[in-house]
Amino acid sequence: MPTILLYEFMVRALIGGALVGILAPTLGVFIVLRRFSLIAETLAHVALMGVAVGLATNTFPSVVALVAASLGAILVEQLRSRGRLPGDVAMAVVLYGALAFAVVVIGIAGGFNVDLFSFLFGSILSVSPLDLWLLAGLTIAVLLFVAVFFVDLAQIAFDDDLAKVNGVPTGLLNLALAILTGATITLSMRVVGVLLVGAMLVVPVMVGLRVARGLRAAMGTAIVAGVISALVGLTIAFYVDASAGGATVLTALGLLALAHLWVALRRWRRGGGAGLSASASRDGSPNHQHHHHH
Repeated sequence: MPTILLYEFMVRALIGGALVGILAPTLGVFIVLRRFSLIAETLAHVALMGVAVGLATNTFPSVVALVAASLGAILVEQLRSRGRLPGDVAMAVVLYGALAFAVVVIGIAGGFNVDLFSFLFGSILSVSPLDLWLLAGLTIAVLLFVAVFFVDLAQIAFDDDLAKVNGVPTGLLNLALAILTGATITLSMRVVGVLLVGAMLVVPVMVGLRVARGLRAAMGTAIVAGVISALVGLTIAFYVDASAGGATVLTALGLLALAHLWVALRRWRRGGGAGLSASASRDGSPNHQHHHHH
């Protein structure tokens, strides 16, 4: 039996990592397709603000962060859907506001303590049984949500306005997606860290979109890539005593590089064959940016 499995905290970390590996790419697919990669960063900073407040007031940081991220998700969605601010501007406003607030609170609370570092960079040691139960519950909820609304979510991802015309409840689904993303980021913080959790929502998805054809296949591939990244990354982190989040994200980036290489090799072997036109056209697909007309 490998040494790594003799430690209870490592088994917890690996289970947590695998759950994050399933959870993040499942939602990430819809975020990436909508060119919303920034929302992950934004909600991560809102969650960090929640953690700072939680640590400063001695309440449960995870719970405060969860509430903060959900409210942040609602705020961004409101600003964006009302068309008051373009999506990226709305997110930047919330991101920097939350970051500034977090910095002030951390300063007042007496600087960076060890606990805050585990939230920032992810810590193998800090994954508790409670974190695992919450992660497992959220993973089931997200998988059910995506299974039930897959077609609607796909429509929204490719064309928000057309989805609306087709009678898809875009407002509600966008809000649900934003809140679930906020919850995912908050609960993944312990494993990957606030600074890198956005990468887990995006990088495995890029692997899936690069390699697979069709949205379902891409999502499946992204989940496999996410789980491998987490398990390999945490194992590396354990043996070389590195940051859990850093090792996980670097592994994911390694997989992305391999995916690009594999696609290039396949293209070269076909002599620039037509097999890639599908994925190439998807990569360079027309913008899914949403312009709100008033």
